[in-house]
Amino acid sequence: MNPALDFIFSRRSIRKYQDREVGQDMLNDLLQAAMAAPSAVARDPWHFIVVQKRETLDAIKAVLPHGKMLRQATAAFIVCGDIEKAHDNKESYMLQDLSAAVENILLAANRLGLGTCWLGVHPRVERMDDIRKLFDLPAHIIPMCGIAIGWPGESPEARTRYNEDAVHWEKW
Repeated sequence: MNPALDFIFSRRSIRKYQDREVGQDMLNDLLQAAMAAPSAVARDPWHFIVVQKRETLDAIKAVLPHGKMLRQATAAFIVCGDIEKAHDNKESYMLQDLSAAVENILLAANRLGLGTCWLGVHPRVERMDDIRKLFDLPAHIIPMCGIAIGWPGESPEARTRYNEDAVHWEKW
């Protein structure tokens, strides 16, 4: 693994966190990194709900079956897309834009010493409905995922999942 890319290889899903708040400045840094992502036709269909209250983190944990780490995380983002702002109002473009923004958040958080875990919401209708209700989302706003954020309480080893069988040079 190229050491210059360590900020990528060392980015891992963190499920244990320290009891330590993430500051507003750092959350703003992550949001700025998110909104530096590429977006089809620069439509920027993203919206981010910033969550720091324990009762709201616990409410998210209750509706996301794999969100147990939220009991320790001190912050989270709910990443949503505005289908009316997406290129050609296409869900696929919106999801690509949001995914690029999420990856920027994950990498920026790792570089800042924070831990994160991506929590799937879309396309599971029951999860989307629960998040919609929890945050009173307008009909044209689609919740895509959550991101648990905090100071890591674990340090998984850096790694890559490079697989030569998935690489095709010039043709299949």
